[in-house]
Amino acid sequence: MSAADLLQKARDYLRRRHKKIGPITDPDALADFIDTRASLVAQTSLYGYIKTRAGTRFPELFENEQFLVSINIAKWQIWAACVSDLAVFAGGLLYREVPETGRVRRVLQLAIDPLLARTGQPPEAGEQFDAALTRVKVRLAGAVFSEAGESENAFTVSPEALVYWSPIVDELKVLDEAIVRNSIRFRWQEPRRELREALQSTQLMDSLGN
Repeated sequence: MSAADLLQKARDYLRRRHKKIGPITDPDALADFIDTRASLVAQTSLYGYIKTRAGTRFPELFENEQFLVSINIAKWQIWAACVSDLAVFAGGLLYREVPETGRVRRVLQLAIDPLLARTGQPPEAGEQFDAALTRVKVRLAGAVFSEAGESENAFTVSPEALVYWSPIVDELKVLDEAIVRNSIRFRWQEPRRELREALQSTQLMDSLGN
């Protein structure tokens, strides 16, 4: 993805965000929401950090093949971490309305398992991406949802991934870490608000049947 492609994606999202999100009443709708918001947060956080550090040289970086390999690996790893955090947060919201851990976990499995299966193993995602998807599943299988819907409680994996995977030299990451973590936490505010407004917990849980 070039710098121009990223700018166009940002413009497209700004246009879409003015449209009201439809009610989320089934696992497919929840999966779509998690996928799109995870992609947005992952890419804007990653590219924003790189652009801040690169300054006017930012567009030139996309002409460097080694950099493109690194940024694509980072993009997918951070996306997986964002899916993990947002899915656990969704589980926390569901649990507030229907405090049945097994049913909450089942809804998330029906949403996330097909999403991860569709994503598969993109060639540019790197050899460790499959392990990242496995970590998402393991986390959801053991997540405690009782407090996951409270503010930032669920959002622990994506800040760590952004710091770890961003193709920035380690010396600068040490200096930047607090700011970088706060930057992605800030970007999660809007998706959390959107999900609180759109999620129809009772209907979603009822879609499981008995």
